[in-house]
Amino acid sequence: MASLPLVGLPTDSKPIGSHPFHVVGEKYVRAVVDGAQCMPLLLPLLQPPLPPAQWLATLDGLLLTGATSNIEPHHYAGGLSWPGNPHDPARDANVFGLIPQALAMGLPILAICRGFQEINVAFGGSLHPRVHEVPGLADHREDPASSLAVQYGPAHPLQLSPGGMLAEIAGSNQVMVNSVHGQGVARLGEGLQIEARAPDGLVEAFRGPAPGFLLGLQFHPEWRVTENPFHLGIFQAFGEACRRYRLDKQVGSP
Repeated sequence: MASLPLVGLPTDSKPIGSHPFHVVGEKYVRAVVDGAQCMPLLLPLLQPPLPPAQWLATLDGLLLTGATSNIEPHHYAGGLSWPGNPHDPARDANVFGLIPQALAMGLPILAICRGFQEINVAFGGSLHPRVHEVPGLADHREDPASSLAVQYGPAHPLQLSPGGMLAEIAGSNQVMVNSVHGQGVARLGEGLQIEARAPDGLVEAFRGPAPGFLLGLQFHPEWRVTENPFHLGIFQAFGEACRRYRLDKQVGSP
């Protein structure tokens, strides 16, 4: 196991009882292990942030996960927040410091849901705080009264960009995906290239400028990753990028 590439997963701040905890959804950890065939490493996000350089030098990949919290709107000139809108200032402070350094190093990055939105904001993009209130856009939220299997089940098709990374993985220009988000891309970040759109036109996937592996996804491929060939293909591609990065590091070591 020691020879497996190391993938860092930033944690979220969550109160349990009267104490704060650092947490990551198990589905993301399992997807790194079972889908990418890599070793997960949980990164505690403190405030003020810890210097990220040593973490990043150790890692071979970075998975920016989804979360129950939303990015604070001031990071993308999104106006005021509202009562009940969950935030995680420690994650914001840490991740927006991690992303530029990881990109500069060429570290492979897979970003899902909140992570997808973090990448967009880091590239100068903006978000719709409430997609369901935007004229012309659908309600992309899950039904909280439904079971997890229904919430994460197929919700709508994605139109994949011809010749893109996702179209190559899917072997098709259209796939069905789940839809478990209330926020979404308003203005795409500079240099990001669209990989997929929902039927209402909302951007649901993008890739970063070449070279390197940067893939952002609004949907959730970590869900039952080994049971869905498309989901599994995404994590396998990420794992391969991490292995190449690890090998290149070893070859370049004195």
